[in-house]
Amino acid sequence: MAYPDHSDPLRILVCGASGFIGAALARALELRGHVVLRGVRNPGHHAQQHSERLYVDVDYQRDQEASAWTDALQGVHVVVNAVGILRERGRQSFDALHVQGPVALFEACAQTGVARVIQISALGADAQAATAYHVSKLAADEALRALPVSSVVLQPSLVFGAHGASTRLFTTLASLPMIPLPGNGEQLVQPVHLDDLCSAVVLLAETLEHGGERIAVVGPEALPLRDYLALLREQMGMGRGRHLAVPANLVSAAAGVGDHVRGALLDRDSWRMLQRGSTGSDAALTEVLGRAPLAPEHFVEPEDRAALANAARLAWLLPLVRLSLALVWFAAGAVSLGIYPVEDSLALLARVGAGPEAGLMLLYGAAAVDIALGVATLFWPRRWLWVVQAALVLGYTAIITVFLPEQWLHPFGPVVKNLPFLAALALLYSFEERR
Repeated sequence: MAYPDHSDPLRILVCGASGFIGAALARALELRGHVVLRGVRNPGHHAQQHSERLYVDVDYQRDQEASAWTDALQGVHVVVNAVGILRERGRQSFDALHVQGPVALFEACAQTGVARVIQISALGADAQAATAYHVSKLAADEALRALPVSSVVLQPSLVFGAHGASTRLFTTLASLPMIPLPGNGEQLVQPVHLDDLCSAVVLLAETLEHGGERIAVVGPEALPLRDYLALLREQMGMGRGRHLAVPANLVSAAAGVGDHVRGALLDRDSWRMLQRGSTGSDAALTEVLGRAPLAPEHFVEPEDRAALANAARLAWLLPLVRLSLALVWFAAGAVSLGIYPVEDSLALLARVGAGPEAGLMLLYGAAAVDIALGVATLFWPRRWLWVVQAALVLGYTAIITVFLPEQWLHPFGPVVKNLPFLAALALLYSFEERR
């Protein structure tokens, strides 16, 4: 079924266009020649970086009445809602971003005559929904389907894409020397490639077919988690991996800790969703696409293997480097507090010109700084922190070189070890985001 009154290209509003899925949908629609309005918060900031794109102000926390959307929807043929969060943080709540804001938008679409609304929901947002994430998605889905507007609710399973959160989680797990599996890794998943989701949205935006339907966006087959990780590892060129069965109660404990760690790959809701499984029939998606969705063994293009593998390794290697540096700082502080004989420490400080009183102040002050740096390394990583640590290490090295040069020849290499320490700091500085 075609649109009754419009000329190409379509004018399409994509809400959440700065996110992983939303950005991909916006690009796919633009490549088809449509005029895409990228709905984001702080559109001016995005426009400075991409002046060739059209950005509009979309804020679900603010615009929770249908009247707030009337102006933005003038001349719009299609609305795609791709706003979503996996975890609540601060003012970003499931109720505001998954329910109140979207429902107000959907009501405005019905009132202003928008021809089609496409809701990006989630597989598992159904009568058996048990997590706050799924329950909130379901509430918006049901509100949309009750309105007099041609709508389609797409429910993706795990979406594979280079920058997706679930992809980072599973490629990171797959890249570990010993792959931890909850139980025996029998939890079922049915991943779908981001390109198939984008193709489905493009096709559903260009016609009015499948109105009122809820479509599972899944790959061609369900497979156990251990098999999916094995496929990812193989496609990243890492060969066969070894598995470590982790008892479910330990996974639950780790997920509980993840609830309180910013950027954690695992939390309690994601663990519940994994336990439930994420599977469905691909029949409806196959009908929309006119072909079967891409199978997981073909997710990674050969030319992308190295980049994906390196990103996966860095996801656990960088935290490991941080942990090792933090332990060094903690150990240095603890040793200075008395594990190493204080008299011997004062004797060394005397050689750099510090008397007994000044030596004690320097010794315990340095110990406190070392322990503080260990805490900051674990919980407050910043680029300037790595610079401060490098400056301190270089300062220590310079003082030792001038006043205690024999330490360079010590058989345990206490000074030479500063060189790999500085290299590790350079690595962390290079990959740390600017904040």
